Amino acid sequence: MNANLKWKAVFIVAVILLCLFGLFGLPTFPTSKAQLKDNFAHQIKLGLDLQGGTHMILQVQVQEAIAQETDQTVDRLTTQLRSKNTHYDEVRRIDDTHIAVRNVDSAPFRDIYNAQYTNGWEMSPAAGEPNSYALTLRATAIAQIQETTMTQSLETIERRVNALGLTEPTIQPRGGRNANEILVQLPGEGDPSRVKDVIQAGGQLELKLVEDPVPYPSQSAALAAKGGVLPAGTELVPGRSETRNSSGLQDSGEVWYILSRAPVVTGRDLRGATENRNTNSPGQWVVDFTLSAEAARRFGPFTQTNIGRNMAIVLDHRVYSAPVINGKIEDSGMIEGNFSQESAHDLALVLRAGALPASIKYLEERTVGPSLGADSIRHGVQASVLSLLVVMLFMLVYYRLSGGNAVLALILNLIILMAALAYFGAVLTLPGIAGVILTIGMGVDSNVLVFERIREELRNGKSPGSAVETGFDKAFLTIIDTHVTTVVSAFFLFLFGTGPIRGFAITLTIGLIANVFTAIYVSKTIFQYHLAKMDRQGELSI
Repeated sequence: MNANLKWKAVFIVAVILLCLFGLFGLPTFPTSKAQLKDNFAHQIKLGLDLQGGTHMILQVQVQEAIAQETDQTVDRLTTQLRSKNTHYDEVRRIDDTHIAVRNVDSAPFRDIYNAQYTNGWEMSPAAGEPNSYALTLRATAIAQIQETTMTQSLETIERRVNALGLTEPTIQPRGGRNANEILVQLPGEGDPSRVKDVIQAGGQLELKLVEDPVPYPSQSAALAAKGGVLPAGTELVPGRSETRNSSGLQDSGEVWYILSRAPVVTGRDLRGATENRNTNSPGQWVVDFTLSAEAARRFGPFTQTNIGRNMAIVLDHRVYSAPVINGKIEDSGMIEGNFSQESAHDLALVLRAGALPASIKYLEERTVGPSLGADSIRHGVQASVLSLLVVMLFMLVYYRLSGGNAVLALILNLIILMAALAYFGAVLTLPGIAGVILTIGMGVDSNVLVFERIREELRNGKSPGSAVETGFDKAFLTIIDTHVTTVVSAFFLFLFGTGPIRGFAITLTIGLIANVFTAIYVSKTIFQYHLAKMDRQGELSI
């Protein structure tokens, strides 16, 4: 055996060993047959359609983001009018997309509007009221808020799920371009309750001023205290009444708080969040958060102005705590709320992953049992094995001993394909199994092209060595051409397809790349080894 052929053989053996190690040698080196099976099951990750899991559909309440934009505009506009000493009677929200400005000095108000609000708001005079105006949120601004809300929701949910360490979850829009629903699939998640809590947690952190320092025992009591109508710019939010004693922070039941509608800080302003032990209450946990520089510039003057008043920490439209502002706070804060270590960790995770711009509603949840997946795997494996056996039998009968060359190339192709899935952490889906079967067909097609080229050269009177070289050279461009076009098609399937279709595209692409290596490099090396051992007058068994 010449040196070139020897190095080719060493390289092929190294590839085989590396593939076998990726399939059976991780995460721990096997010492028994059972360990081999466990390693293989750990390395080959199955999709939702094969191993079961959780399927959920969530609806993003995009209208809340629109309402929040209107509330913040009211707050900003009021602050700007006051800073310029501009007279006005009232600035209030009519509904989610309309603002009323009554009896305002027209010239400075128009200057403020023209400088900052023309892109998002349309201004018109109020009918029958002098120096009064109505601001209407433009349709383009509403569409932009809806699109941004959905994009941020998708990204946030994906970050939260990934932070939990789930394998290849599917998170994507559902129902068309203008829909507000998100599909979430969690393969292999047999107990999805905690994941559902983290996903559905709106994570909407809002810091708001408490307008009435004493919480009310019920919603009706709060309204009765205000004559049945809440003051302008306020809202009624449920929460918990918490008292501190020697054993720590205790929950005294549900109460209702009257809060300023416009938040001074939201979850978008967060820079980080971590869980820590509560130094004031041993055994309990808190969540410390830090704010961005821009939020700190707003938060500092706000807390300095309102020293002695209560500030509500609102999460998902519920007051977690309402501490007294004892001094100026700029870039950090703490959330207390009878947290365990796990619940504090999950809340910090939600806040770190980013606040959802709107809350989400749980529409549908289905748990896919593993029995369907087991049947799919069994039938898919049976189809793959049967097709492989039929192909191997055909190649051995039709091409005789040279057919064994093709059989070895096919087996190595499958080993490389499965090892690549294991190394890359790709997920095997039911369409992915179809991709494996198609890969077998493409592998056979490549070998048939090469073998027929070799036969043609032998009929033309060339020697076996020359026929092999010419046959592989002529078939190479054809094989590359067919494989490249198929890989391009698979790329677009991966780019625009859903989870299972992506699984098909991934297995097909890896299988085709592996097939070029096995059908050309490995198969040719085997022929060259056989020719080196064969007599000069011998004939190829093809």
